[in-house]
Amino acid sequence: MEKTTTLEEFYRKKLGVLPSDFFKRTGEFNVFNLKDYFGTSKEMPYSRKDYYKISLISGENTVHYADKTLVVNDNMLLFANPKIPYNWEPLTEEKEGSFCVFTEAFFQGFGNFKDYPLFQTQGTPILSITDEEFEKIAVIYKKMFVEINSDYTYKYDVLRNLVFELIHTALKLRPAKIEKDQTSNSTATQRVTSLFLELLERQFPIESVQQRVQLRTPGEFAFHLNIHNNYLNKVLKSATGKTTSQVIAERFTLEARALLKHTNWTISEISWSLGFEDPSHFIKFFKKNEQLTPNTFRGV
Repeated sequence: MEKTTTLEEFYRKKLGVLPSDFFKRTGEFNVFNLKDYFGTSKEMPYSRKDYYKISLISGENTVHYADKTLVVNDNMLLFANPKIPYNWEPLTEEKEGSFCVFTEAFFQGFGNFKDYPLFQTQGTPILSITDEEFEKIAVIYKKMFVEINSDYTYKYDVLRNLVFELIHTALKLRPAKIEKDQTSNSTATQRVTSLFLELLERQFPIESVQQRVQLRTPGEFAFHLNIHNNYLNKVLKSATGKTTSQVIAERFTLEARALLKHTNWTISEISWSLGFEDPSHFIKFFKKNEQLTPNTFRGV
C-alpha cells in the first residue's frame, strides 16, 4: 500500500506548481474535470488520502474500498474518506465526469458533513447511477466551476452549499452492490490484513513520553475496522499464520525492547506509552514474550 497522499502532494502532482499562498487563496477546495486528469493509467493507486474527494465518473468501474470489491455497471458517484484506502479501475476507455477535493478545515464552522453516512467508515459510499442521474449530478459540478471562477466575495460559502447538495442528492439514491467473484475472499483477506497492519504500524515509533498508543487489543482494532473480532482473527490467521493477539504482541514487544534499550524512560513511562493501565500488566506482558522482566532485559 502506498503512503498517505496529502492534498498538497495531490496539487503538486496535478498542477505541477503549488504557490505558498495556494491554500489561503483556494480555501482548501477545488474542482476539476476528470478528462483533464484521467491520463493513460488503467488503475488508480490503492492508498489513503488526507483529504476528502467526491468523484462523478462515467461508465463501468471496479472499486476496491477497504475490504470490499464492487463493480459499478453504469456510472459512479464516489465519496472518498481519508480514513479508508481505496482505488478504482476503469473498465471502459473513455471517461467523463468531474471531481472536487477539500479538507475538513474547509467546513469549519459551517456544518459537520462527516455526520452523514457517506463519510463514515461503515457503509458503502459508492453509488451506481443511471445516465439521467449522471446528468443531474453533473449540473451541480457545473455550478461549482462557474462559482469558483467568479469574483464573488462569498463564493466559497456557495461552494460549501453545493458540496452539501451533492451529499443530499447522493443520500436519496442507492449504494452500489457488491459483486462476488472467485477472488473476492482472497481479496478481502488481503485488504483487511493490510488495513489492520497499517493501523498497527501508524502508532509507532513512540518518540515521546507524551505519546501513547490508542489501539492495543484485538477488539479495539476490530471496532476501528468495523468488523467482528472473530472475523479479524480468522483473516489474520489465514494471511499470517498468527492470531490477532500474537501479531499485536510481537509488534508491542519490539517497540518495548527499543524503548528499554534506547531511552532512559522509567518502566511506568514505557508502560503508559504502550497503552497499559498499570506497570504490573506491562511487566507481566513483557516477561511472557521475552522470558525476562523489563529491568532484567534493560541490564543485559
